[in-house]
Amino acid sequence: MADEPRVIEARLGTFDTAMVVFSLVVGIGIFRTPAIVAGAAGSTALFFAAWAVGGLVSLLGALTFAEIGSRHPRAGGYYRVVADCYHPALAFSLNWGQTLMQGAGAAGVAFIGAEYLAPLVLPAALRTPHSSLALACALMLVLLVLNYLGIRSGSRTQNLLSMLKIVMIVGLAVLALVLAPKVAAIDVVPVTPAGTRFAAALIPCFYAYGGYHMTMNLGADVKDAKRRFPLAVTGGMLCVVALYLLINVAYQRALGTTGVAESKLVAAALSRATFGASGEAVVSVAIFLSAAGFVNATILQMPRSFYAMAEDGVLPKAFLRVNPKTQVQEVGLLFFGATMLVPAFLLGSFEKLLNYVIFTDALTLVAVASTLFVLRRRGDGDGGFAMPGYPVLPALYMLVLAAVAGHVLVTETRLALAGLAILLTGWPLFRLGRRLSASKD
Repeated sequence: MADEPRVIEARLGTFDTAMVVFSLVVGIGIFRTPAIVAGAAGSTALFFAAWAVGGLVSLLGALTFAEIGSRHPRAGGYYRVVADCYHPALAFSLNWGQTLMQGAGAAGVAFIGAEYLAPLVLPAALRTPHSSLALACALMLVLLVLNYLGIRSGSRTQNLLSMLKIVMIVGLAVLALVLAPKVAAIDVVPVTPAGTRFAAALIPCFYAYGGYHMTMNLGADVKDAKRRFPLAVTGGMLCVVALYLLINVAYQRALGTTGVAESKLVAAALSRATFGASGEAVVSVAIFLSAAGFVNATILQMPRSFYAMAEDGVLPKAFLRVNPKTQVQEVGLLFFGATMLVPAFLLGSFEKLLNYVIFTDALTLVAVASTLFVLRRRGDGDGGFAMPGYPVLPALYMLVLAAVAGHVLVTETRLALAGLAILLTGWPLFRLGRRLSASKD
């Protein structure tokens, strides 16, 4: 039965689990978001405070989701735990919103890759926001076609690209701190209140720290989870925070906070200051390849999620079709392609995509995190891993994310309402899917 708890042998130790958490979070957003954070913060102190606070709040989120996964170790992630604690319609709406946001998130990463590639392949006169859009869409279309034809990169290639970004972050940061000349830090004090600037700076930080919620899938795999799990999650997230602070120290030292804010391609700017034009080109190509690897991995994964939803009767049976020659879920692949390309065309920039994604993400994470209170009250999974500081710390985590969603609603109202509309469309789709499924039984 799908709802039965997993019965598998726990095999992950503390260090193994910490490294899994680390790899789930570290992405290529750290090569793009620092410019947005610096521009929003307006001062060196707020710049680093946003990264530190964002990391600590994300740590609380990781511990919260770790306990949820430990108490509710069932396949199905968000959908199963929300359906069990609240209602399947709400579960589907959240899962539906997250599914569509995966496409927008992949489009955002494609934009990062395109922006780093553009200076290498386009003359200065052609480097415009429209050219970045064209390159990002070209990248997504090429990967969609390759996957449609059944041409897929192997797991070794994906693992190599994943390791590349970590090596690049550490190597670039350390070498820049040693080799790059230090720039005098001159902050231009903005008129905007510090609280407003800090809230705006947190949004791209949370984007960069995303992925920690996947700790809810690890609980059954960890040996002696009650003792090891909190240590592993805390250790993994603190490593991420340390890594992000390290690279941001390198950015700020070599470019200054104002320079970081003005350098959209901040890793390329740091490489140029450290190694010259050739180093800038190498790092830009590496970031593009890492972005392509992430987008390709997402394209591989998402049609399988649509397949599972179709099996549950909440998506049309067409999503169950698999091409017998290529083993490609063609309907799911084409649908996911639309969820990437449509937001990319309509929004046209990484910054817009970021706010669009983070609003829905924040609301979803708050809703799923709240299931911890239900699971504790019912006594589900008592005796296993329990996060410290309950109920204050998970409530604080939820409050911060709700505030982030509120800030996006005020500052980017249209984007927030579009995300909210997507969540609300989940309810009639759920009812329609169940009705069609019942009529065929």
